[in-house]
Amino acid sequence: MSGLRYLSGFGSEFSSEDPRRPGALPVGQNSPQRCAYGLYAEQLSGSAFTAPRSENKRTWLYRIRPSVVHRPFRISDNRNINHNWDEEEPNPNQLHWHPFDLPVGGEKTDFVDGMHTICGAGDSKCKTGIAVHVYSCNVSMGNRAFYNSDGDFLIVPQTGELLIKTEFGRLRVAPNEIAVVQQGMRFHVEISEPSRGYILEVFGRHFELPDLGPIGANGLANPRDFLAPAAHYEDVDGRFEIVAKYQGRVFSCEQDHSPFDVVAWHGNYVPYKYDLSKFMVINSVSFDHCDPSIFTVLTCQSDRKGTAIADFVIFPPRWSVQEHTFRPPYYHRNCMSEFMGLILGEYEAKRGGLAPGGATLHSIMTPHGPDAGCFEAASAEPLRPARVADNTQAFMFESCLGLSLTKWGAKTCDKLNPDYYKCWQNIKKQFDDK
Repeated sequence: MSGLRYLSGFGSEFSSEDPRRPGALPVGQNSPQRCAYGLYAEQLSGSAFTAPRSENKRTWLYRIRPSVVHRPFRISDNRNINHNWDEEEPNPNQLHWHPFDLPVGGEKTDFVDGMHTICGAGDSKCKTGIAVHVYSCNVSMGNRAFYNSDGDFLIVPQTGELLIKTEFGRLRVAPNEIAVVQQGMRFHVEISEPSRGYILEVFGRHFELPDLGPIGANGLANPRDFLAPAAHYEDVDGRFEIVAKYQGRVFSCEQDHSPFDVVAWHGNYVPYKYDLSKFMVINSVSFDHCDPSIFTVLTCQSDRKGTAIADFVIFPPRWSVQEHTFRPPYYHRNCMSEFMGLILGEYEAKRGGLAPGGATLHSIMTPHGPDAGCFEAASAEPLRPARVADNTQAFMFESCLGLSLTKWGAKTCDKLNPDYYKCWQNIKKQFDDK
Protein backbone atom coordinates (compact mmCIF):
# COMPACT_ATOMS: atom_id res chain seq x y z
CA MET A 1 0.00 0.00 0.00
CA SER A 2 3.03 2.29 0.16
CA GLY A 3 2.92 3.50 -3.43
CA LEU A 4 -0.44 5.23 -3.53
CA ARG A 5 -1.00 7.44 -6.56
CA TYR A 6 -2.75 10.82 -6.43
CA LEU A 7 -4.10 13.48 -8.78
CA SER A 8 -3.59 17.13 -7.81
CA GLY A 9 -6.22 19.89 -7.88
CA PHE A 10 -9.55 21.03 -6.45
CA GLY A 11 -12.75 20.83 -8.47
CA SER A 12 -10.75 19.80 -11.51
CA GLU A 13 -11.68 17.58 -14.42
CA PHE A 14 -9.71 14.40 -13.77
CA SER A 15 -9.28 11.16 -15.67
CA SER A 16 -7.65 8.01 -14.35
CA GLU A 17 -7.28 4.37 -15.25
CA ASP A 18 -5.60 1.57 -13.39
CA PRO A 19 -2.23 0.95 -15.14
CA ARG A 20 -2.95 -2.79 -14.99
CA ARG A 21 -5.69 -2.24 -17.61
CA PRO A 22 -4.48 0.37 -20.12
CA GLY A 23 -7.14 1.64 -22.49
CA ALA A 24 -9.99 1.04 -20.04
CA LEU A 25 -11.06 4.69 -20.26
CA PRO A 26 -13.18 5.40 -23.37
CA VAL A 27 -11.88 8.04 -25.76
CA GLY A 28 -14.20 10.73 -27.08
CA GLN A 29 -17.41 9.52 -25.41
CA ASN A 30 -18.86 8.41 -22.09
CA SER A 31 -20.99 5.36 -22.85
CA PRO A 32 -19.74 3.14 -25.69
CA GLN A 33 -21.92 0.33 -26.93
CA ARG A 34 -19.27 -2.02 -25.58
CA CYS A 35 -16.72 -0.81 -23.03
CA ALA A 36 -13.16 -2.13 -23.08
CA TYR A 37 -12.49 -5.30 -21.04
CA GLY A 38 -16.24 -5.95 -20.78
CA LEU A 39 -16.68 -3.12 -18.24
CA TYR A 40 -19.92 -1.33 -17.43
CA ALA A 41 -20.30 2.45 -17.69
CA GLU A 42 -22.01 4.13 -14.72
CA GLN A 43 -22.44 7.81 -13.94
CA LEU A 44 -22.35 9.17 -10.38
CA SER A 45 -24.07 12.58 -10.21
CA GLY A 46 -23.32 15.04 -7.44
CA SER A 47 -25.60 17.75 -8.81
CA ALA A 48 -28.75 18.07 -10.90
CA PHE A 49 -28.21 17.38 -14.60
CA THR A 50 -29.18 20.97 -15.39
CA ALA A 51 -27.03 22.69 -12.76
CA PRO A 52 -24.88 25.47 -14.25
CA ARG A 53 -21.66 24.19 -15.78
CA SER A 54 -19.60 25.87 -13.04
CA GLU A 55 -21.56 23.93 -10.39
CA ASN A 56 -22.17 20.66 -12.23
CA LYS A 57 -20.61 17.66 -10.50
CA ARG A 58 -20.46 14.19 -12.06
CA THR A 59 -18.07 11.36 -12.73
CA TRP A 60 -18.22 8.41 -15.12
CA LEU A 61 -17.08 5.09 -13.64
CA TYR A 62 -16.02 2.05 -15.67
CA ARG A 63 -16.48 -0.96 -13.46
CA ILE A 64 -16.57 -4.74 -13.51
CA ARG A 65 -20.21 -4.82 -12.34
CA PRO A 66 -22.64 -1.92 -12.00
CA SER A 67 -23.41 -0.94 -8.41
CA VAL A 68 -27.07 -1.93 -8.84
CA VAL A 69 -26.11 -5.60 -8.44
CA HIS A 70 -27.02 -6.05 -4.78
CA ARG A 71 -29.82 -7.55 -2.69
CA PRO A 72 -32.49 -5.40 -0.97
CA PHE A 73 -31.61 -2.96 1.81
CA ARG A 74 -32.85 -3.63 5.32
CA ILE A 75 -32.84 -1.20 8.22
CA SER A 76 -30.05 -1.67 10.75
CA ASP A 77 -30.25 -1.53 14.54
CA ASN A 78 -27.44 1.08 14.53
CA ARG A 79 -28.93 4.05 16.39
CA ASN A 80 -25.60 5.79 17.05
CA ILE A 81 -26.06 7.79 13.84
CA ASN A 82 -29.25 9.83 13.75
CA HIS A 83 -30.85 13.15 12.81
CA ASN A 84 -33.27 13.37 15.74
CA TRP A 85 -32.70 16.92 16.93
CA ASP A 86 -35.58 16.73 19.42
CA GLU A 87 -34.11 14.11 21.75
CA GLU A 88 -32.92 16.74 24.23
CA GLU A 89 -34.13 20.13 25.42
CA PRO A 90 -32.26 23.12 23.94
CA ASN A 91 -29.10 24.03 25.88
CA PRO A 92 -27.62 27.53 25.44
CA ASN A 93 -24.73 26.92 27.88
CA GLN A 94 -21.09 26.77 26.87
CA LEU A 95 -20.38 23.05 26.44
CA HIS A 96 -17.13 21.13 26.79
CA TRP A 97 -16.52 17.43 26.21
CA HIS A 98 -13.54 15.58 27.62
CA PRO A 99 -11.77 13.35 25.04
CA PHE A 100 -14.11 10.74 23.60
CA ASP A 101 -13.27 7.13 24.47
CA LEU A 102 -11.42 4.70 22.27
CA PRO A 103 -12.85 1.14 22.24
CA VAL A 104 -11.45 -0.87 25.13
CA GLY A 105 -10.97 -4.52 26.06
CA GLY A 106 -12.09 -7.18 23.59
CA GLU A 107 -14.74 -4.94 22.00
CA LYS A 108 -14.27 -4.84 18.23
CA THR A 109 -15.58 -1.65 16.66
CA ASP A 110 -15.05 -0.50 13.09
CA PHE A 111 -15.44 2.98 11.61
CA VAL A 112 -19.19 2.67 10.93
CA ASP A 113 -20.12 1.10 14.26
CA GLY A 114 -17.87 3.61 16.03
CA MET A 115 -19.61 6.68 14.59
CA HIS A 116 -21.77 8.67 17.02
CA THR A 117 -23.77 11.81 16.29
CA ILE A 118 -23.17 14.65 18.77
CA CYS A 119 -25.31 17.45 17.39
CA GLY A 120 -26.80 18.92 14.24
CA ALA A 121 -29.64 20.82 12.60
CA GLY A 122 -31.77 20.74 9.50
CA ASP A 123 -33.28 18.00 7.39
CA SER A 124 -31.42 15.71 5.01
CA LYS A 125 -34.65 15.06 3.11
CA CYS A 126 -34.78 18.77 2.22
CA LYS A 127 -31.01 18.86 1.60
CA THR A 128 -30.32 21.63 4.09
CA GLY A 129 -28.47 21.14 7.33
CA ILE A 130 -25.45 19.60 9.01
CA ALA A 131 -24.51 16.95 11.55
CA VAL A 132 -21.41 16.61 13.71
CA HIS A 133 -20.18 13.11 14.53
CA VAL A 134 -17.17 11.54 16.20
CA TYR A 135 -15.73 8.15 15.32
CA SER A 136 -13.73 5.77 17.46
CA CYS A 137 -12.60 2.37 16.15
CA ASN A 138 -10.09 -0.39 16.75
CA VAL A 139 -10.60 -2.73 13.75
CA SER A 140 -10.79 -2.30 9.99
CA MET A 141 -14.12 -2.61 8.16
CA GLY A 142 -13.43 -6.05 6.67
CA ASN A 143 -15.84 -6.87 3.82
CA ARG A 144 -17.96 -3.77 4.44
CA ALA A 145 -18.41 -0.56 2.50
CA PHE A 146 -20.24 2.57 3.59
CA TYR A 147 -21.88 5.40 1.68
CA ASN A 148 -23.89 8.45 2.66
CA SER A 149 -27.05 9.31 0.72
CA ASP A 150 -27.64 12.40 2.85
CA GLY A 151 -24.55 14.48 2.17
CA ASP A 152 -20.78 14.87 2.24
CA PHE A 153 -18.46 13.72 5.04
CA LEU A 154 -15.46 15.85 6.02
CA ILE A 155 -13.31 13.49 8.10
CA VAL A 156 -10.76 14.89 10.59
CA PRO A 157 -8.51 12.17 12.06
CA GLN A 158 -7.26 12.98 15.56
CA THR A 159 -5.31 9.83 16.41
CA GLY A 160 -4.51 6.93 14.10
CA GLU A 161 -3.92 6.91 10.35
CA LEU A 162 -6.78 5.93 8.05
CA LEU A 163 -6.46 4.09 4.75
CA ILE A 164 -9.68 5.03 2.96
CA LYS A 165 -10.46 2.74 0.06
CA THR A 166 -12.97 4.30 -2.37
CA GLU A 167 -14.46 3.43 -5.73
CA PHE A 168 -12.03 5.98 -7.22
CA GLY A 169 -8.89 4.63 -5.55
CA ARG A 170 -7.17 4.87 -2.18
CA LEU A 171 -6.40 7.75 0.20
CA ARG A 172 -4.00 7.55 3.12
CA VAL A 173 -5.08 10.15 5.69
CA ALA A 174 -3.09 10.87 8.87
CA PRO A 175 -3.80 13.22 11.77
CA ASN A 176 -3.31 16.83 10.61
CA GLU A 177 -4.82 15.85 7.28
CA ILE A 178 -8.49 15.75 6.29
CA ALA A 179 -10.49 13.76 3.78
CA VAL A 180 -13.79 14.59 2.07
CA VAL A 181 -15.93 11.71 0.83
CA GLN A 182 -18.81 13.19 -1.09
CA GLN A 183 -22.45 12.13 -1.24
CA GLY A 184 -23.04 8.62 -2.61
CA MET A 185 -19.38 7.54 -2.78
CA ARG A 186 -18.72 4.09 -1.34
CA PHE A 187 -15.72 3.79 0.93
CA HIS A 188 -14.01 1.45 3.38
CA VAL A 189 -11.69 2.37 6.28
CA GLU A 190 -8.66 0.30 7.27
CA ILE A 191 -6.62 1.05 10.40
CA SER A 192 -3.46 -0.33 11.98
CA GLU A 193 -4.07 1.06 15.49
CA PRO A 194 -7.01 2.37 17.53
CA SER A 195 -8.23 5.53 15.81
CA ARG A 196 -10.43 8.48 16.71
CA GLY A 197 -11.57 11.65 14.99
CA TYR A 198 -14.34 14.04 14.04
CA ILE A 199 -16.75 14.24 11.10
CA LEU A 200 -18.61 17.24 9.72
CA GLU A 201 -21.53 16.26 7.50
CA VAL A 202 -23.34 18.69 5.18
CA PHE A 203 -26.67 17.66 3.68
CA GLY A 204 -27.18 17.84 -0.06
CA ARG A 205 -24.49 20.47 -0.75
CA HIS A 206 -20.77 20.37 -1.35
CA PHE A 207 -17.68 22.00 0.09
CA GLU A 208 -15.83 24.59 -1.95
CA LEU A 209 -12.81 26.80 -1.53
CA PRO A 210 -13.66 30.20 -0.01
CA ASP A 211 -13.35 33.25 -2.23
CA LEU A 212 -10.19 35.24 -1.56
CA GLY A 213 -11.46 38.75 -2.30
CA PRO A 214 -8.79 41.39 -1.56
CA ILE A 215 -6.32 38.66 -0.55
CA GLY A 216 -5.81 38.11 -4.29
CA ALA A 217 -5.06 35.01 -6.29
CA ASN A 218 -3.08 32.99 -3.74
CA GLY A 219 -3.33 32.05 -0.11
CA LEU A 220 -5.23 29.97 2.44
CA ALA A 221 -5.78 26.45 1.01
CA ASN A 222 -4.32 26.38 -2.49
CA PRO A 223 -6.07 24.15 -5.07
CA ARG A 224 -2.91 22.30 -6.10
CA ASP A 225 -2.51 20.87 -2.58
CA PHE A 226 -5.75 18.88 -2.71
CA LEU A 227 -5.22 15.28 -3.78
CA ALA A 228 -7.72 12.89 -5.36
CA PRO A 229 -7.05 9.15 -5.62
CA ALA A 230 -5.94 7.47 -8.85
CA ALA A 231 -7.89 4.47 -10.12
CA HIS A 232 -7.13 1.20 -8.35
CA TYR A 233 -9.58 -1.65 -8.72
CA GLU A 234 -10.02 -4.99 -7.00
CA ASP A 235 -11.72 -7.98 -8.63
CA VAL A 236 -12.84 -9.96 -5.60
CA ASP A 237 -15.86 -12.25 -5.32
CA GLY A 238 -17.46 -13.11 -2.00
CA ARG A 239 -19.92 -11.71 0.53
CA PHE A 240 -19.74 -7.92 0.94
CA GLU A 241 -22.00 -5.77 3.09
CA ILE A 242 -23.00 -2.34 1.79
CA VAL A 243 -24.01 0.05 4.60
CA ALA A 244 -26.02 3.13 3.63
CA LYS A 245 -26.86 6.23 5.64
CA TYR A 246 -30.26 7.31 4.33
CA GLN A 247 -32.47 10.03 5.85
CA GLY A 248 -30.51 9.85 9.07
CA ARG A 249 -30.89 6.09 9.55
CA VAL A 250 -28.58 3.19 8.77
CA PHE A 251 -29.45 0.44 6.26
CA SER A 252 -27.46 -2.48 4.87
CA CYS A 253 -27.58 -4.96 2.03
CA GLU A 254 -25.39 -7.74 0.69
CA GLN A 255 -23.74 -8.40 -2.64
CA ASP A 256 -21.45 -11.11 -3.91
CA HIS A 257 -18.51 -8.96 -5.08
CA SER A 258 -16.33 -6.05 -4.02
CA PRO A 259 -17.81 -2.59 -4.67
CA PHE A 260 -14.29 -1.30 -5.37
CA ASP A 261 -14.15 -2.71 -8.90
CA VAL A 262 -13.78 0.58 -10.82
CA VAL A 263 -11.00 0.13 -13.39
CA ALA A 264 -11.14 3.67 -14.81
CA TRP A 265 -13.05 6.92 -14.29
CA HIS A 266 -13.23 10.53 -15.38
CA GLY A 267 -15.03 13.59 -14.04
CA ASN A 268 -14.97 16.31 -11.40
CA TYR A 269 -16.91 14.61 -8.58
CA VAL A 270 -14.28 12.84 -6.49
CA PRO A 271 -13.14 12.14 -2.94
CA TYR A 272 -10.07 14.08 -1.87
CA LYS A 273 -7.60 14.77 0.93
CA TYR A 274 -5.69 17.82 2.14
CA ASP A 275 -2.66 18.28 4.40
CA LEU A 276 -3.42 21.07 6.90
CA SER A 277 0.29 21.92 7.21
CA LYS A 278 0.12 23.31 3.65
CA PHE A 279 -2.36 26.04 4.65
CA MET A 280 -0.96 29.51 3.83
CA VAL A 281 -1.85 31.66 6.83
CA ILE A 282 -3.00 35.26 6.35
CA ASN A 283 -2.76 37.52 9.41
CA SER A 284 -2.41 41.10 10.59
CA VAL A 285 1.08 42.67 10.69
CA SER A 286 0.00 45.91 12.39
CA PHE A 287 -2.72 45.87 15.06
CA ASP A 288 -5.89 44.02 16.05
CA HIS A 289 -7.21 40.75 14.66
CA CYS A 290 -8.47 39.76 11.28
CA ASP A 291 -11.70 37.82 11.67
CA PRO A 292 -11.18 34.05 12.13
CA SER A 293 -12.70 33.49 8.69
CA ILE A 294 -9.16 34.05 7.34
CA PHE A 295 -8.43 30.53 8.59
CA THR A 296 -11.22 28.90 6.52
CA VAL A 297 -10.01 25.82 4.62
CA LEU A 298 -13.35 24.81 3.06
CA THR A 299 -16.83 26.29 3.08
CA CYS A 300 -20.34 25.16 2.23
CA GLN A 301 -22.45 28.23 1.53
CA SER A 302 -26.14 28.76 2.24
CA ASP A 303 -28.50 30.61 -0.08
CA ARG A 304 -27.62 33.80 1.79
CA LYS A 305 -24.51 35.36 0.28
CA GLY A 306 -21.47 35.13 2.55
CA THR A 307 -23.24 32.99 5.15
CA ALA A 308 -22.09 29.40 5.56
CA ILE A 309 -24.10 26.34 6.40
CA ALA A 310 -20.67 25.04 7.38
CA ASP A 311 -17.14 26.42 7.45
CA PHE A 312 -14.14 24.25 8.28
CA VAL A 313 -11.67 26.55 10.04
CA ILE A 314 -8.24 25.76 11.51
CA PHE A 315 -5.90 27.60 13.89
CA PRO A 316 -2.46 26.55 12.64
CA PRO A 317 1.08 27.42 13.78
CA ARG A 318 1.91 31.00 12.76
CA TRP A 319 3.72 34.19 13.66
CA SER A 320 1.94 36.79 15.77
CA VAL A 321 3.36 40.31 15.38
CA GLN A 322 0.50 42.69 16.15
CA GLU A 323 1.24 45.87 18.10
CA HIS A 324 -0.81 47.17 21.04
CA THR A 325 -3.13 44.17 20.67
CA PHE A 326 -4.60 41.53 22.95
CA ARG A 327 -3.38 38.59 20.90
CA PRO A 328 -5.46 35.55 21.89
CA PRO A 329 -8.99 35.24 20.47
CA TYR A 330 -11.19 38.06 21.75
CA TYR A 331 -14.38 37.73 23.79
CA HIS A 332 -17.23 37.14 21.43
CA ARG A 333 -20.94 36.52 20.92
CA ASN A 334 -21.69 35.12 17.49
CA CYS A 335 -24.74 34.66 15.28
CA MET A 336 -23.11 31.37 14.23
CA SER A 337 -22.68 28.07 16.10
CA GLU A 338 -19.05 27.13 16.85
CA PHE A 339 -18.06 23.49 17.42
CA MET A 340 -14.34 23.22 18.15
CA GLY A 341 -12.03 20.22 18.41
CA LEU A 342 -8.32 19.70 19.01
CA ILE A 343 -6.20 17.38 16.87
CA LEU A 344 -2.94 17.86 18.74
CA GLY A 345 -1.18 20.18 21.16
CA GLU A 346 -2.79 22.81 23.38
CA TYR A 347 -5.32 25.43 22.29
CA GLU A 348 -3.95 28.91 23.05
CA ALA A 349 -7.12 30.32 24.68
CA LYS A 350 -7.81 27.24 26.85
CA ARG A 351 -4.42 25.96 28.00
CA GLY A 352 -5.02 22.72 29.88
CA GLY A 353 -8.75 22.95 29.18
CA LEU A 354 -9.47 21.54 25.73
CA ALA A 355 -7.60 18.25 25.28
CA PRO A 356 -6.89 16.42 21.99
CA GLY A 357 -9.89 14.27 21.15
CA GLY A 358 -12.27 16.51 23.10
CA ALA A 359 -14.57 19.28 21.90
CA THR A 360 -16.48 22.43 22.78
CA LEU A 361 -19.72 23.92 21.48
CA HIS A 362 -20.50 27.62 21.79
CA SER A 363 -24.00 28.08 20.47
CA ILE A 364 -25.59 31.05 18.75
CA MET A 365 -25.14 34.23 20.84
CA THR A 366 -23.63 32.31 23.78
CA PRO A 367 -20.62 34.36 25.00
CA HIS A 368 -17.19 32.77 25.00
CA GLY A 369 -13.51 33.66 24.89
CA PRO A 370 -10.23 33.28 26.79
CA ASP A 371 -10.31 31.93 30.32
CA ALA A 372 -9.18 34.08 33.25
CA GLY A 373 -5.58 32.86 33.23
CA CYS A 374 -5.16 33.37 29.51
CA PHE A 375 -6.57 36.91 29.74
CA GLU A 376 -4.24 37.93 32.57
CA ALA A 377 -1.13 36.49 30.91
CA ALA A 378 -1.87 37.99 27.49
CA SER A 379 -2.66 41.39 28.98
CA ALA A 380 0.80 41.62 30.52
CA GLU A 381 3.08 39.82 28.06
CA PRO A 382 5.75 41.74 26.09
CA LEU A 383 4.48 42.49 22.59
CA ARG A 384 7.30 41.23 20.45
CA PRO A 385 7.05 38.89 17.41
CA ALA A 386 6.19 35.42 18.69
CA ARG A 387 5.32 32.02 17.34
CA VAL A 388 1.78 30.91 18.12
CA ALA A 389 0.38 27.38 18.24
CA ASP A 390 3.56 25.48 17.37
CA ASN A 391 2.93 21.72 17.59
CA THR A 392 -0.79 22.46 17.85
CA GLN A 393 -3.76 22.11 15.52
CA ALA A 394 -7.21 23.19 16.63
CA PHE A 395 -10.17 23.40 14.28
CA MET A 396 -13.74 24.69 14.21
CA PHE A 397 -16.93 23.63 12.46
CA GLU A 398 -18.89 26.90 12.20
CA SER A 399 -22.50 27.07 11.04
CA CYS A 400 -25.30 29.60 10.66
CA LEU A 401 -27.64 26.90 12.00
CA GLY A 402 -28.59 26.42 15.63
CA LEU A 403 -27.20 23.02 16.65
CA SER A 404 -29.17 20.63 18.85
CA LEU A 405 -27.60 17.86 20.91
CA THR A 406 -28.45 14.21 20.53
CA LYS A 407 -29.03 12.10 23.61
CA TRP A 408 -25.64 10.49 23.03
CA GLY A 409 -23.89 13.87 22.89
CA ALA A 410 -25.72 15.19 25.96
CA LYS A 411 -25.75 12.13 28.21
CA THR A 412 -24.79 8.71 26.90
CA CYS A 413 -21.18 9.49 26.03
CA ASP A 414 -20.71 10.74 29.62
CA LYS A 415 -18.03 13.22 28.54
CA LEU A 416 -19.73 16.59 29.15
CA ASN A 417 -17.83 18.68 31.67
CA PRO A 418 -20.28 20.25 34.16
CA ASP A 419 -17.58 22.63 35.43
CA TYR A 420 -16.68 24.24 32.10
CA TYR A 421 -18.30 27.56 33.07
CA LYS A 422 -15.88 27.91 35.99
CA CYS A 423 -12.93 28.81 33.73
CA TRP A 424 -14.48 32.29 33.35
CA GLN A 425 -15.63 32.86 36.93
CA ASN A 426 -12.29 34.29 38.11
CA ILE A 427 -12.28 37.08 35.54
CA LYS A 428 -11.83 40.19 37.67
CA LYS A 429 -13.47 43.57 37.57
CA GLN A 430 -10.71 45.96 36.49
CA PHE A 431 -12.78 49.08 35.94
CA ASP A 432 -11.10 52.26 37.12
CA ASP A 433 -13.37 55.30 37.05
CA LYS A 434 -10.70 57.75 38.22
